Amino acid sequence: MMDIGVFIPINNNGWIISATSPQYMPSFELNKRVVLLAEQNGLDFALSMIKLHGFGGKTEFWDHGLESFTLMAGLASITRRIRLYASTAVLTIPPAIVARMAATIADISGGRFGVNIVSGWHKIEYSQMGLWPGDDHFGKRYDYSTEYVRIMQELWTSGHSDLKGEFFQMDACKLSPRPAEPIKLVAAGQSDRGMEFAARYCDFNFALGEGVNEPTKAASVPARMLAHAQKAGRDVGSYMLYMIIADETDAAAMAKWESYNAGADRDALAHLLGKAAEDTAPSDTSMASAIQRAELPINFNMGTLVGSYARVAAMLDEAATMPGVKGIMLTFDDFIQGMEDYGSRIQPLMRCRQHISTSQVDRAAAG
Repeated sequence: MMDIGVFIPINNNGWIISATSPQYMPSFELNKRVVLLAEQNGLDFALSMIKLHGFGGKTEFWDHGLESFTLMAGLASITRRIRLYASTAVLTIPPAIVARMAATIADISGGRFGVNIVSGWHKIEYSQMGLWPGDDHFGKRYDYSTEYVRIMQELWTSGHSDLKGEFFQMDACKLSPRPAEPIKLVAAGQSDRGMEFAARYCDFNFALGEGVNEPTKAASVPARMLAHAQKAGRDVGSYMLYMIIADETDAAAMAKWESYNAGADRDALAHLLGKAAEDTAPSDTSMASAIQRAELPINFNMGTLVGSYARVAAMLDEAATMPGVKGIMLTFDDFIQGMEDYGSRIQPLMRCRQHISTSQVDRAAAG
């Protein structure tokens, strides 16, 4: 069974760095509508990122954003089935506080909550607050995240952590009440070191699809994650990220995509590419390297599926066949219309989603 989720628009303008793509501000109301549509359409999860500094340019790309945990707490109180993931930027909030926040939202949601671990590659997000520990962090970020996660897991399972590490010194730290069931952890490691971390400590790993209308171009990514999971002796699969740009016909959808490329916000892109280049410890498979591979990454060089509803459905089915893939996370150019079209025009055509029956969707819509 293939999980499908949505990467909700917690920052302005979603994931297209263009002046000709839909322009919108983030709000609780917008994200509520997206997540309720996702739940009504039988999607399995929704994830909100944490982004603390934008890229500027004439679109002020990602200069406007909400906070992940407080947003998901609000959404937890108005949803009933969908799993919700908030993101923690590990340099900004101590692990014991995140453990308590997560336990609280798990209680609000009835156990439908998980945490995405963001180890940090965008230096200015942290340096603006005086929280950047130095460029050595590029090479040590997964060591830091390992201690961070171990503390949270100790608190969730036993209510106690005394971990003494390189980065954290816990002194009989306590947590109560503990979550009633394990809180799922996810990460987004693109490099082998990031995948090794995810294989040992997480339940899933998010990864970028690549290419335009090449749904299996990134097949080596979930394959590498599968190898790391097998080495760790754990069942950890990949959730692949794809952008959907769909319309009645292939030509109409491609016209949108070409328009977005024509309106590329070059100043915002210059900031993105410059900051990605600051990573002093990149590998060929890292997020920073993935961004820099594209000449004009208005879509962050993520996999982008452009076409008619039927063609997009077929490409999503193709992506689902890659070994190691356990789910797909979607973004859209227009999130409200995109979610409606996905639920009514795309998902009914997907072989990998045939377990989502009309009666299931109707029950979800009825609440």
